[in-house]
Amino acid sequence: MGRDQSFEALLSEHGAMLRRIASGYEADRERRRELEQEILLAVWRAVPKHRGEAPLRAFIARVAHNRAVTHVAREAAEPRRQPLDEAAPSNDPTPHDAAETRDMHQRLEQAVRALPLPLRQPALLTLEGFAPAEIAEMLDLNANAVSIRLTRAKAALREALNPAAPAPEVRP
Repeated sequence: MGRDQSFEALLSEHGAMLRRIASGYEADRERRRELEQEILLAVWRAVPKHRGEAPLRAFIARVAHNRAVTHVAREAAEPRRQPLDEAAPSNDPTPHDAAETRDMHQRLEQAVRALPLPLRQPALLTLEGFAPAEIAEMLDLNANAVSIRLTRAKAALREALNPAAPAPEVRP
């Protein structure tokens, strides 16, 4: 199997995760598409350098997050706040249930995007199913630092999604 075929197989398996990571960093549809392309190029360049020290999925997620952080830093001079234009697929039987699900996904994505970068990274990786130990390795942190950041991110997300409930103070 050639490199292009291998990359197509990799995209088939991990493309949805890469799109979700891009969505976690960019709200604007066109800029998100550009970020997705930047991520794909970075992954394409990085995969041959994967030495097997971490699972391929974790390696790819790390490359994607690093590219997204670079994108955020580049775009920071001109922040944009727009609602996500993403219709989350739903197996719910009624249109009302589907609308509620889309609203909750949108609110969660906006809340995650509003987190400070040190909290956003472990939150997004947790939502992708990575364990704290894997996240610690990807972000070059110790497991305790990841746990602290996740606790703070959860508290901030809880407050953002349910502002009526009292929440403890969250520090980045």
